[in-house]
Amino acid sequence: MSLTGKILVCFFLILLSGFARDSLAFDLRILVVLSDSTPLYQRFAKAFEQDLPQGMRVDLVQHAEDFDAQKTDLIVTVGVRAAYRAAEKSSQPLLAAMIPSTAYADLHALKQGSISAVYLDEPWRRQAGLLSTVLPQRKRIGVLYSANQDIAGLKSELARRHDILVARHLGGKDTLSVDLDDVLNESDVLLAVPDSGIYNANSIRNILMSSYRRGIPLVGFSDAYVRAGALCAIFSTPEQLAEQTAGAVASYARTQELPEPQFPIQYSIAVNRAVAATFGLVIEPDDAILHEIKKSSGGQR
Repeated sequence: MSLTGKILVCFFLILLSGFARDSLAFDLRILVVLSDSTPLYQRFAKAFEQDLPQGMRVDLVQHAEDFDAQKTDLIVTVGVRAAYRAAEKSSQPLLAAMIPSTAYADLHALKQGSISAVYLDEPWRRQAGLLSTVLPQRKRIGVLYSANQDIAGLKSELARRHDILVARHLGGKDTLSVDLDDVLNESDVLLAVPDSGIYNANSIRNILMSSYRRGIPLVGFSDAYVRAGALCAIFSTPEQLAEQTAGAVASYARTQELPEPQFPIQYSIAVNRAVAATFGLVIEPDDAILHEIKKSSGGQR
C-alpha cells in the first residue's frame, strides 16, 4: 500500500473511533423522577425526552414516593420532593431540575455522590430588570421571605437601579398576616419569591387581596400567579427548563462530569393587562419588556 493510502486508512480509522466514542457517549440510561404527576411536571418530562440526543434511554417514575435506588447512569429529578427523595435514597449522579436555588445547599449536604441543578427561579438581576421596566416609578420593593433567600444579592441589584429593598423575614406560619402588613405598609410593590412557606395554594388569595386593597401590585414568579391576579411575572416554562436540562445531560454524557448548578437561560414574561388597568398602569407590549430586560441584564437571554 502506498504512503498516501496508509494515511487515508489511518484517517478513516480515526474518524470511525471518534464516531464510536460519540455513540457510546450518548448510550446513557436516565431515570427521570417527578415529584408528582401534575401537568407542569408532565410537560417537562415530555419535552425533556424529545430534547435528548438520540440513543439515550429514559425511564420515568411519576411520583417521588415510588422512587427507590435502582441501577441507572444518571438520575434527573423534577421538583423539590423528587430531588430530596433521590438525594436520600441513591448515590447515583443526580441532576435536580425545577428546584429553587435556595434548596440546593441542603440537597448538596444530603447527597452522597455528584449533584448539580437547573434552578426554577430567575436570577435577581433579571427580576430587578422586570421591576424597573414595568414599574419604574415604584422604588420601594417589598419582599417577605422565610427560606434562605439571598436577600443581600437582591438588595445589591435593586440598589444598582436606585430602588430600595423592604425585606421582612416571616416570624412563623401564624404571623403571615402581621408580617405581610408590615411589608405592605412600607412598599410600593410586593415581589413574590418561590418560597412555599409563604406563597402556596392556601395563602395566595389572601396575599393578593391584601396587596390589592392597599393599591400595591404583586409581581409573581409564574404565569399561574399572573392568571390568579398578580400584575406580572418573569419565569421559565417547563419546556425551556427541559431543553436546558437536556443540554446538561448531553454535556454529562460527553465528559462524565455534571456541569455547575445553573439559573435558567431562557425565560418568558406574562402581564395581566386587566390588573394593570385597575391600577391605572400603562405597560409596554411583552416583546418590548423582554428587550429591555435583556438589555439591562448585559445582553443575556
